[in-house]
Amino acid sequence: MGQEIRRDMLIIDTDPGIGESLLSFATAHSLISANNVRVLEGQCERAGHPHVPVAEGSAEPLKGEKPLISDFVHGSDGIGNLFLPAPTGKKIEESAAEFLVKKVSQFPGEVTVLALGPLTNLALILGDPEAADMVFTSGADIVVVGLNITHQVYLTDEDLLELRKSKGKHAQLLSDMGKFYRDFSAEYEGIHGCFLHDPTSFTALVHPELFTFKKGVVRVGTQGIFTGHTLMDQRLIKSTPSEWSTSSAKAVALSAAQEVDAQENWIAL
Repeated sequence: MGQEIRRDMLIIDTDPGIGESLLSFATAHSLISANNVRVLEGQCERAGHPHVPVAEGSAEPLKGEKPLISDFVHGSDGIGNLFLPAPTGKKIEESAAEFLVKKVSQFPGEVTVLALGPLTNLALILGDPEAADMVFTSGADIVVVGLNITHQVYLTDEDLLELRKSKGKHAQLLSDMGKFYRDFSAEYEGIHGCFLHDPTSFTALVHPELFTFKKGVVRVGTQGIFTGHTLMDQRLIKSTPSEWSTSSAKAVALSAAQEVDAQENWIAL
């Protein structure tokens, strides 16, 4: 955390949607898709990055359950039901896991993975069926940006209107995508705007000084009503061995500075 991120060594592991589309217009050299690989290919082309390699990831969770498709949030096409022309590019032959292994092996200690999806592709590398928990306990240098942070950053209706009126290169397309997401947020979450989950996570990666972090061991619930919830033990000194004491501490974001929510940063897209 805090080190300079090389764009050509940044891999985004994601399951494409509107938030990921916003991010694809801003950055990345290498991307991985968990599903909807054609959506991500199209977004890279429209953003002017047709050279970006896109690898297809796991089509389902490691346990074999039916994957959750959030078309009610992102539209049936993944980009707000805009149904844009199909991309002309093709995914690379390697799977997401194979692509990750190759890049990390070629450039040890230099690759940064911005994991926005379910973490299945990362877990496949490690070979453990408990995907998210295995990633968090793997010993990797991990920075956590949860919903408690990303819910602090969103485009209001006024921001979306200003985006539509702006002269940004992709402003019209992004505002069209944002409308579907905004309507979902208004109906189901009571928010007249749209959260910027993925761009906020990227901001924490390249500008950590805008966030407050605390170190702690992070585990992910795998049973019962806590399944999928992240839990942090802030005690860095463990008096007795336990399932928590064998894992290294991670940096968990606790708050975001007001600058992160400055809408002109997103309108510049």
